[in-house]
Amino acid sequence: MPQRAFALVTAPLSLTLAFAILVAPLAEARPSKRYRELVRQMDGILQDNYPADGPGAAVLVVKNGRPLYRAARGMADLEQGIRLTPDMVFRLGSITKQFTAAAIMMLADEGKLRLDDPLTRFLPDYPMGEETITVEHLLTHTSGIKSYTEVPGWMSEKIIEDLTLDELIEGFQDLPKTFPPGDAWHYNNSGYVLLGAIIEKASGLGYAEFIDQRIFAPLKMTSSYYGDFRRIIPRRVSGYDGSRDDLVNARYMSMSQPHAAGSLLSTVDDLARWNDALFDGRVVSHESLKKMTTEHSLDDGKGAGYGYGLIPGELRGRPMISHGGGIFGFSTHGLYLPEEDVYVAVLTNYRPEPSPAMVAHQLAALAIGDPYPPRRPVRVSEEVLARYVGVYRIDETTTRTVTLEDGALHTQRTGGRRLRTVPTSESTFFYPGSLTHFEFAFDASGSVTGMNMYQNGAVEPSPATLTDEEAVTPSSVDVSADLLGRYVGDYELAPGFNISVTREGGRLFTQATGQERFAMVARSETVFAPTDFDAELTFVVGDDGSVSEAVLRQGGQDMRIRRVGMASESAAAAPTVSESVLRSYVGDYELGPGFVLAVTTEGGQLFIQATGQPRFGLHARSETEFGLDSLGLEIAFVRGAGGAVNELVLRQAGQELTGRRKG
Repeated sequence: MPQRAFALVTAPLSLTLAFAILVAPLAEARPSKRYRELVRQMDGILQDNYPADGPGAAVLVVKNGRPLYRAARGMADLEQGIRLTPDMVFRLGSITKQFTAAAIMMLADEGKLRLDDPLTRFLPDYPMGEETITVEHLLTHTSGIKSYTEVPGWMSEKIIEDLTLDELIEGFQDLPKTFPPGDAWHYNNSGYVLLGAIIEKASGLGYAEFIDQRIFAPLKMTSSYYGDFRRIIPRRVSGYDGSRDDLVNARYMSMSQPHAAGSLLSTVDDLARWNDALFDGRVVSHESLKKMTTEHSLDDGKGAGYGYGLIPGELRGRPMISHGGGIFGFSTHGLYLPEEDVYVAVLTNYRPEPSPAMVAHQLAALAIGDPYPPRRPVRVSEEVLARYVGVYRIDETTTRTVTLEDGALHTQRTGGRRLRTVPTSESTFFYPGSLTHFEFAFDASGSVTGMNMYQNGAVEPSPATLTDEEAVTPSSVDVSADLLGRYVGDYELAPGFNISVTREGGRLFTQATGQERFAMVARSETVFAPTDFDAELTFVVGDDGSVSEAVLRQGGQDMRIRRVGMASESAAAAPTVSESVLRSYVGDYELGPGFVLAVTTEGGQLFIQATGQPRFGLHARSETEFGLDSLGLEIAFVRGAGGAVNELVLRQAGQELTGRRKG
């Protein structure tokens, strides 16, 4: 749920002050020229990805047990003007899962559980039906249990509630299974919450107590914690979301909910201690470690691409064990190259971009002396680019569509987002902010036959073959302003989870609860498609011209969504309020101590966002009154004698609150 935007006050800092570095040359009294060049290149990676005056990252590269590079760049707290240092504490997100998996393996080594134990051995009342879900299914994301973080409305509203572990499990245990256990792989936070419950049952300790007493304390991880907003944690970093030009504080969430799936906090130094102990056999047995780091097989023999809380893979052709994490305001990644004995941790306090995995991969590649080749964009004519337009088949059910729009190639995998590419030659391209690149393949006559994708800079490509299917570039037809206005409103996908349709000029936009807004193009008078991902929204127009529902088509499913905002919310029926009047309402209004309603304007529409809650679009009912029927909410702005707006009145559920304008 997006937080309100806070005024960001930062002290002017030189580039040097905002870039804290501490490195220890390997067995050298004086750094060699080669080592200084390595540090310069690693510095360059941080400088290219993290601004000195914005959210940033702490990184650590360890080789053969000694720090090769330790640095931080950017700001730890934008409001206080505090810069990042390498010893600061970040939320880890799903890096937590390797600690949870190790805790399970510790208990298995001690004979307190078996990997083939059914979940009901520890949670006898858990409704499994006729199928058996084992501990190993939970470890490998193959249980088929619905992940609570994918339940509509959960991450936008329910996530702020403080829940006991039993209450958290009750929230998802009765949801339909997505597939039979062992049949498929699907990333699953519910499974790791259940593992946390198993740890508690098998050990007699709370999850946080077990991790602290059995892992953090013995390994002297003195800057690692179970997340808690009330606890005073020295050097804790603030997290941020939003765009780089419009940063906001990370949304609030109750740390009772990530639990064993993503609740831990740590530093790059403590993570290095953890990795060293894990792979040195000081945490689990070598047999258990092998299971954690080996790709699990599904029931049909296919690889799941996952171990136990860790992901086996490759980097520049070398074996790699890794895992990342993402949680409100933070994005993290840790990787280990066992043959090279290189560990890299990248912890960031900004969620959207760049990918910490990309930064970690670049640093690791430099550490082993096999860096990724530099990318230098070149100009390629549209005539050449047009040769590549088409549909490329990856497998029986998956394609990648290549289109040419605005002088650039875009690709879109089945069910995925549309991505812009940048050429480095006439036939090779990369995705900005990613190590993934691809090249087109040709036959002897020079005709395009396919494309080879190098995911995350892989050495071996994943091929796709050009088909005869036509690549359809989303085309736009003209739709009258009157008809567009009829579609504006809120459509309920699930209780507490709406799709808001707004109009800006001659275009519709869609925004799901707690998510970003996307523009749509009209494919017909009633069918619209987002420009950036694979979906389609069809409005159902009645005989009287009214619109009471729509059909959302996405991921091979058709979902009917009921309109919960009436026609009075449409742009056709609502009065037009000038931009100057809308801007006069923009500001922060205090509804109570520490509870502020932020009012913003975007594209001719007002938006509100209360402290710790999602952003919602309002619809004008008069020049001073605005509403949102889906929430039963009305807002009236009050002008003083001089014409200035000093307060607003919010009416909802029979209550009336007055908010004084701040500043």
